[in-house]
Amino acid sequence: MGDLPDVASSPAPVVVVGGGLAGLAAVVAAVDAGANVVLLEAGTQVGGQITQQLVAPLDEHRAIETHGAPASYRFVRDAVRAHYRRQAPPGAPAAAWTNPGNGWVSRLCFEPRVGAAVLDDLLARVQATGRLKVLFATRVTDVQRAGARICQLDVDTPDGPRSFRPAVVVDATELGDLLPLADAPWVTGAEARSETGERLAPAQADPGRTQAITVCAVLRRDPRPGPVLPRPVGYERLRDTQPFTLDVPDARGRARSFGMYTPRHGGPPPFWTYRRVRDAARLGGDELAVLNWPGNDYVGADLVAAEDRDAVVADARRLTLALLHWLQTEAPRDDGGHGHPELQPDPAGAMTADGLAAAPYVREARRLRARRIVTAEDLLAEGADDARATWFPDSGGVGWYPLDVHAAVGERGSRNDPTRPFQVPLRALVADEPVNLVATGKAMGTTHLSNGAYRVHPVEWSSGTAAGALAAVSVGAGCAPSEVVDRPGLQLRVQRTLLAQGAELAWTPDVPRDDPRWSGLQLLAAFGALEGPVARRQLDTRPDDRLDGDDRNRSLRAAARVLAADGSPVPDSGPCTLGDLALAVDQRLSKLPPRPSPPVEWS
Repeated sequence: MGDLPDVASSPAPVVVVGGGLAGLAAVVAAVDAGANVVLLEAGTQVGGQITQQLVAPLDEHRAIETHGAPASYRFVRDAVRAHYRRQAPPGAPAAAWTNPGNGWVSRLCFEPRVGAAVLDDLLARVQATGRLKVLFATRVTDVQRAGARICQLDVDTPDGPRSFRPAVVVDATELGDLLPLADAPWVTGAEARSETGERLAPAQADPGRTQAITVCAVLRRDPRPGPVLPRPVGYERLRDTQPFTLDVPDARGRARSFGMYTPRHGGPPPFWTYRRVRDAARLGGDELAVLNWPGNDYVGADLVAAEDRDAVVADARRLTLALLHWLQTEAPRDDGGHGHPELQPDPAGAMTADGLAAAPYVREARRLRARRIVTAEDLLAEGADDARATWFPDSGGVGWYPLDVHAAVGERGSRNDPTRPFQVPLRALVADEPVNLVATGKAMGTTHLSNGAYRVHPVEWSSGTAAGALAAVSVGAGCAPSEVVDRPGLQLRVQRTLLAQGAELAWTPDVPRDDPRWSGLQLLAAFGALEGPVARRQLDTRPDDRLDGDDRNRSLRAAARVLAADGSPVPDSGPCTLGDLALAVDQRLSKLPPRPSPPVEWS
């Protein structure tokens, strides 16, 4: 932790509260855009899902290897693979480092401790700029407002209380804890169908219906049986009501029967390889997997609203210990017996004393009642002819994942509905008040249902990247984030900042980042060039096809909107392709004088 000014109340242009994936991404983007940033993290480690929560197998979409996430997220993926490539034994196949765990839940399953090392290195690189100060083990205790603005954050640090006077505050906490302190509008649980217009929403709102938390664990598969964990209090009830089983229905309710180490009766791949994070056959050493299964999804209480959160987490930990006891003693074996005492909690792999996660895996938080709330109807693929989700002209990023809604407090059901490739609208990050608050990650403006698609690793990172760029542009322009999204020129500045950082605004899979047309095409897409009935039925943009008729007019109007937002002349209306327009837009914007970054000053 760098030294902070020794004054009672310190100026801080951007304060990011929460060092999970969204918070870390916001820090990277804001610093890269020239802002000074303070990061406040309640724990002792950045990385959230990947590190403290142990969900290192990444929940990603099928196109992730080529597009659909910011460049900074790709840096993290590449750094993880580089780590394993260095340690792979001679002659090991490339798969040993491209998917070190050889787990089948993701294209990249790796050990949380490796993720922690990679993210610590990323944080150190950002700190080396001199624009970032980090305080760990620090909690916000009070938020003071002056009218519609947040004017002060009071915090508890290991060295005592202190205060910050922020220009912009980013709520990247796991549970949206800054929203009530800031008197921001928020909601939790399930909204009513009449409120959101979502056909899958319940008829009545249920604020307590928040998705399960899970205290994950890292398990080691030992060559020989090890000691069996003590049977927790209430074990039988948990075993029978959870229930503990290797038979889990798929998204359509069809039964799937999992073997432990080998497929059962030609069924799905086995349980052990589901979230395996180290494949000993490829890399040597211990065989490790993360325990994150319906059996330890805890729905006994709502962590968001709990008066005693420590007690809720302790109960969720007891559930995980009970599931592990069941795996060691009663789970069916592939040879027809029962019990797997060779499965042991691995403290080193979990970076804790007992092998369980330092923090629970949180799927749902308080959510900002934002200027634009993303709903399930914006995303769902069923019954939709379009290849793309709802168009957001204020896009600050992209994502793609099903509506993966786990069992919630008070219910056992879950759902997993397919979606179309979607965007992260900037208006989903801000509300009318406080005007200088930006909410990201699980605190952004989604619903109980759409949160299931936005809460996963790359989308949370995308929303954090958008939040960081929005915050930095706000500071540089001397106005609040809620004003930035209403002013076309400033919104365009945020989007150009994001493009310069390698973040996508739209899905253009046939035009990669190294194509000179990429940046201009991203802006044209964000401003409506792909909103025609033909273009919406496919993700490919076909930039070399000649534009005619409505497609040509629509693309020219999109170009006019982009350039008018920054005062540039509109290209002529001669024959053209989408690629031609993209180059023209990018060339005209690139002639504008660069805007100065805010100075590095800590006073």
